Parts: sequence; C-alpha cells; structure tokens
Amino acid sequence: MLTASTEPDLLTTDEYGASALDSRKFLADNLVYPAAHFDVVLCWNLPDYLDESLVKPVVGRLWSVLKPGGMLLAYFHTRDAGPDSPCHRFHIVGPDILEMQKIELRRDARRGTAATSDSFQLQRVFNNRHIENLFRDFASIKFFLARDNIREVLVVR
Repeated sequence: MLTASTEPDLLTTDEYGASALDSRKFLADNLVYPAAHFDVVLCWNLPDYLDESLVKPVVGRLWSVLKPGGMLLAYFHTRDAGPDSPCHRFHIVGPDILEMQKIELRRDARRGTAATSDSFQLQRVFNNRHIENLFRDFASIKFFLARDNIREVLVVR
C-alpha cells in the first residue's frame, strides 16, 4: 500500500491550491474488500510512513473490512529516528520466523519529484493521544511498549 500511495495519478490539488493525494482514488484502487471480511489485520508500521492525507481514510477502510470483534495490530515509532528508521515490509514465513524487506522508493515517486533517498522516510511520530483519536471508532485499544522505540497497538473493532 505504501508503494501504491506514490502513484503519480493520485496527485491532485486541494481547495487551497496545495498538492494533495486523492484518498478516494487511492481507496478505490487499494483495500478493495467487502465489509466485515477479515478477522485480523496486521497493519505493522504503515501509518508512520503513509502520507498524512491517507492515514485517516485508510484506518477508516480497515475498520470497515474488519469483522465485528476483529483485531488490528499496528506498530508505531515512539521517537523520530530519522534515516535510521527505514521502512520495511514484513513477511511471516513460519510460526517463529519474520522476514524484513526494505521497501525501495521509486526514483520518480512522491509528488512528481525525484526522491532524496531510496527508502520511505518516517513521516511523523504519533503520541498516544493521536493513536487513540486515529482508532476512535474501534471498540477498544491497548498499548504495549516494545523494544527499539516501538509501541505496539492492538485494537478491536
């Protein structure tokens, strides 16, 4: 989804003339599942790297595709680690094995300009209040402080 968010055809302008991403088009092309389709969603660290204009619409779509009582697990950075926090794709390859693959940014991505790095950069650091607001439509939310400046968040629809 993160790579899909850099598609040049998503670029539009808002009512103030500033560049923005078209969240409706993004959701029409991604996360196209029927309502109440999933029991569990592993969101990992997507909100930390996703463009600000897409974060709330994506979380809203995740709420709608989760079954009532379904769970979502997300990770959030607790501090800005700058270039030391490149974005990774996670692959569950066994009951106790998780592979990490660095997500490479296309050179022509991000609002039509050349990328300054070959990896997605951390866009923001959510504090607990921001995370609570982001998942306010969910039935419950639990926070767990993990290693390496990561906060695990488990929410239930």
